[in-house]
Formats: sequence, C-alpha cells, structure tokens
Amino acid sequence: MNLLLLEEQDFTAPQRVRLSGRRLQHMLEIQQVAVGDYLRVGEIGGLMGEGEVVALDAQQAELQVTLTQPPPAKLPLTLLLAMPRPKMFRRILQHCATLGVAEIVLLNSYRVEKSFWQTPFLQPAVIRENLLLGLEQARDTVLPRVRIEKRFKPFVEDHLPALITGTTALVAHPGDFPCCPRALTGRVTLAIGPEGGWIPYEVDKLSAAGFQPVQLGERILRVETAVTALISRLF
Repeated sequence: MNLLLLEEQDFTAPQRVRLSGRRLQHMLEIQQVAVGDYLRVGEIGGLMGEGEVVALDAQQAELQVTLTQPPPAKLPLTLLLAMPRPKMFRRILQHCATLGVAEIVLLNSYRVEKSFWQTPFLQPAVIRENLLLGLEQARDTVLPRVRIEKRFKPFVEDHLPALITGTTALVAHPGDFPCCPRALTGRVTLAIGPEGGWIPYEVDKLSAAGFQPVQLGERILRVETAVTALISRLF
C-alpha cells in the first residue's frame, strides 16, 4: 500500500480521520506504524498529502491529515475490453487502475462464455475494491469509470461511433495488420478481445465503426499481458 486512501466517512473533522478494518491491519502488521509516524494519504476523488498518526490501538487509528497535492493525470485512454475470465478479471482491473486508465468498457464477445457475466466479481462493490487496490499501488485517488455492455452489435453500431469521436481508435488483433503505434499524445480508444481474440465478424464491425486493427507481433499474449503491453507501448 503506497497510498492510504481515505473515504468521505472516515473524516471526523476537516483534517482528522479515524480508520479501522483492512487499512488499520495493514498499518499495524505491514507498515508497523506508531504514534507520531507520517503516512502518505489521499482522499478518494480528491487531493493527496500526508497524515500524522495521533492515536493508535488494536481497534482504530486516528490521523491528522494535510491534503495539498493533486493526483497524477489519467491516461487519455478508454479501454474497450471483452469480458475476461473471472480469475484474471480482478488483476486486470487492478493493473488498469495502476496504469492510469480513465475509462473501462466491459463488452461481450462471441468467445466470452456466458458464465463470465455471472461472476460475483462484477458486483459494483467488488469492482471498486479492486480499483482501489490499483490506486493504492500507483499513488492515485481517482477511480476509473467502468461501464458494462453485454450486447456487442447494438453497442458497436449505436454507441461506439460517438464514443470514439476525436480519438485514435485501435483494435488489437493478431494478423497481417500494422504494428501498434508508440508514444501517442492524444486521446485513444483501445479495443482488446477475449482469450482467443475477436472473431472476424467482430473485427469487421469494429473496423466499420472507425477502428484500425493493429498487432504486437507473432506471439499470442494472455489478455492481462496484452493489456499492460499495449498500454505501455501506446503511452
């Protein structure tokens, strides 16, 4: 935990917070803090700064906080992601938050199993928990926006053209396509398919909506590897 994130309900006064649960356990067992120690803190959706531990026991901690620093800027990126396998979904959410993705759209695909949409990891509270873990790692306070779209064709035809307006729209897919560009500075919409990739129909629909197919080479990557590799290359 490189940043102790503070919820609105943690504040007992404008510059005073009271913490318990997972964050207190981390402070006691991992950071091994004591009264008088200072920690990096940030209010979710707000500023960052430092907090002085002014009271501490096994049930709660009290900190006096000073928040003056803005969080790091988000990447100008909307990630269009075919719903991953549940076992890797949480890690991908954390990676996206750590890397600074601004918006994630979870989309259905032919190769996405119906059972994936039944996972409890899609519950809003669980999504938020995993995004917060990513923010703690990166020292960021602003949660990525997450949108769920379970119908591929209506979303691509009716909503996607407006979403990609003013952006460089890229669909990652193995094949005889141009290499993924490097070090872009403008807004990007990036579509990454499921394990096994998009089917040709889906690549054609995304291309018709304004996406340029690109590839990373001959090696076929797992989704969680492709997400990190593509974002790092683009930005």
